[in-house]
Amino acid sequence: MDFHPTEEQSAAQELAAQIFGDLSTPERLAAGGAGTDAELWKALCGAGLSGAVEDIGLLGLVLLLEEQGRTTAQVPFAANAVYGILAVGAHGTAEQRERLLPGFLDGTAVAAGALPARASVQVERDGSGGQLAADAGVDSRARLTGAVPWVPWLRDATHVLVAAADHSLWMVRAADARIEPVELTAPWSGGRLVLDAVPGELLGAPDSSAAYDSVLADARTAFAGLQAGVCAGSLARAVEYTSTREQFGKPLAAKQAVLLRAADAYMDTEAIRVTAYEAAWRRDEGLGHRGAALTAAWWASEAGKRVVHAGQHLHGGMGADLDHPVHRHFLWGRQLDAYLGCGAEVLAELGQLIAKEGELV
Repeated sequence: MDFHPTEEQSAAQELAAQIFGDLSTPERLAAGGAGTDAELWKALCGAGLSGAVEDIGLLGLVLLLEEQGRTTAQVPFAANAVYGILAVGAHGTAEQRERLLPGFLDGTAVAAGALPARASVQVERDGSGGQLAADAGVDSRARLTGAVPWVPWLRDATHVLVAAADHSLWMVRAADARIEPVELTAPWSGGRLVLDAVPGELLGAPDSSAAYDSVLADARTAFAGLQAGVCAGSLARAVEYTSTREQFGKPLAAKQAVLLRAADAYMDTEAIRVTAYEAAWRRDEGLGHRGAALTAAWWASEAGKRVVHAGQHLHGGMGADLDHPVHRHFLWGRQLDAYLGCGAEVLAELGQLIAKEGELV
């Protein structure tokens, strides 16, 4: 395994760090509320970072999302990249790629993802509930009915990638669905997706769940990378605070209990990062990465909430201030924990995969 970034990946990461650092400041975040920062989104897409996802791979995307997480930047970068650019690029037809990708790449279109699969989302095929016609191909259209309780960044989306109960993947237009605002833990412009015989177009083979497994693994890896950045940002703020805040004439960081708590948080953050890197590297190398993605998701869920709790705790009374920047990291960390699935749930799925496949794939 070689996690050293390429020149292209390093350049993209440096540019992302600069843009996020300049525009995603605590003052702008406080003023922006739960909505997407349109200026930041325009700057990211104008700089070619959204379009670079095709070239820098999933590992490159993880590096970019780390930078987003450090500043908790209010843009749907992860969702659009995973459920739009990577999903359509890997599983769409030539016609779908030609029609859909340009908008996702330049930011004029935004994808959200209603994944994992929900048993309530059903597909009516051929207008009769039957199977797809043999000559329908992967560009077949059908009608989707059901509801998904919450989808991150849904209120910013022009398209939604929906996973049906049978694990088939369908791209639907957000304008065709009913979107009801929901309040999430993190300010992610989330919404409840309601589908009432909404037309959708299939991504992937009609009778295969391979596309679903691949996109879900990509999503878990990407959002684990985002969590690594969130944790790194939380820890950086805690280190800065405890190094300057004095008690009885000494910085808080001089106390052994503070040092040990920060050290544990650092080790947890590195575990999230390295497992996300491994899953992304395996995907880019064409190797099986479902097990590695679940491992990264478990670390991001379990260790992530430990880190953001520690970051808030190390700020003492300041950490309880809802307007303090570290509180945003806490909210994002807990939201990512909920989105990736609780640790026990992810661990159970990983165990089932190992039992079924005999190894991590």
